[in-house]
Amino acid sequence: MSVLEKTRAPEQPPRAAREPRITDEHGRRVRVWELALRYVLLLAVLALTIGPFLWQLSTSLKGPTEDIYSSPPTFLPGDPTLHNYARVADTIPVWDYALNSLKVATANVVTNCVGAALAGYALARLRYRGRRAATLAFILAMLVPVEGIIIAQFTTMRDLGLNNTLIGVVLPGCIGAMNVLLMRNAFLNLPYEIEEAAFVDGANVWQRFLRIALPSVKGTLAVVAIFAFMGAWDDFLWPLIVLSDPSKFTLTIGLNYLHGTFANDERLVAAGTIIAVAPLIALFACLQRYFFRGVGEGAVKG
Repeated sequence: MSVLEKTRAPEQPPRAAREPRITDEHGRRVRVWELALRYVLLLAVLALTIGPFLWQLSTSLKGPTEDIYSSPPTFLPGDPTLHNYARVADTIPVWDYALNSLKVATANVVTNCVGAALAGYALARLRYRGRRAATLAFILAMLVPVEGIIIAQFTTMRDLGLNNTLIGVVLPGCIGAMNVLLMRNAFLNLPYEIEEAAFVDGANVWQRFLRIALPSVKGTLAVVAIFAFMGAWDDFLWPLIVLSDPSKFTLTIGLNYLHGTFANDERLVAAGTIIAVAPLIALFACLQRYFFRGVGEGAVKG
């Protein structure tokens, strides 16, 4: 081999081999235009979901001199102010309504977490006659629309003397069928060998539930807590029907009074909307790491 051949630079790899290879979760190659299309679709969904909230936030910060109906619309407020939030508190007792909503939502979270965990464990791990029928009953309960049973719920609360009470607001939704099925599927994913070993060691059913099964499904419990809190906090129809005393109104009913008969200040309504949504954002921010893990734990099996 000549000196020229020895000192010759190594051949460059083909261009296709030097380009980074983009693959999906299954290892299959993704073309550039496909990746761009995915990002465009994601941005469109993000705009549809986050856009209305950001617009309400922007409207709530605009002063009385700014035109919120200008064309083209201005997204950023020219002179941001928090005066609209103070006006909400002056118009309605918003903090009293928020406290009532917090009581209802907290009670709903506790009852759903405790009840759904107990029912889900019984459906998933215990052996008794009628277990399949009980599971089917919870599935069928999800198919019944709330509007179809709301009159029966109202008459039941009236017969129990719970109309116009916060207990009457909490009771119909204290254990949700969806939450029970989420907990059932989470418990089904646990290996039976762990409980069998505990049973051999002398652990009874309550000890196996509290010390082995329940700590293993904390993520699903977080999902149940978020769903229960959101359902109770955002509920409007049932509290509107069962409550008649303004001092016991929840936040969703109270904010309805911001819509005047002859005047409608969109800045005021937007500020009230942000006040109602802020606790949900804070709750999800605190429990988001458990939420995504819990969705996998309680995924519906085929």
